[in-house]
Amino acid sequence: MPDLNSYLEAAAAHPELKKDVLEFVDGRETSRIALEGHAPRVKVERVLTQLFHTHPELPIERVSVRARAGCSDYVGEVVAHTGDEEHRFTFEWCCAWKAEEQGWKDYFGFWDQARAAREFGWRCFRRWERA
Repeated sequence: MPDLNSYLEAAAAHPELKKDVLEFVDGRETSRIALEGHAPRVKVERVLTQLFHTHPELPIERVSVRARAGCSDYVGEVVAHTGDEEHRFTFEWCCAWKAEEQGWKDYFGFWDQARAAREFGWRCFRRWERA
């Protein structure tokens, strides 16, 4: 399954944004990715992967993410800035939902969200819609 790098390479995004995305994933601060709310970087990375996967045609110059992270989910809005335009997408990434969809339960009988996150990674989007 392709990862962020392959989608990023194929995207029409600005070269400086592509550079910033890789720096962000490496734990560095960037000027072209704005975050509102706290979340582990891996959850933001999943949103960026989904964005570049679903909309490789957009000449994105910068990205804003406003979301809240829970134990098994990450819910909010991402805005892809392309020149004078804004492309808004609402999303819900949820590994517990994906585990339930797959029928996976853990030893204690709960939905095996850890397995879903491990096996599906960024592909646990319950919702991704243009706002």
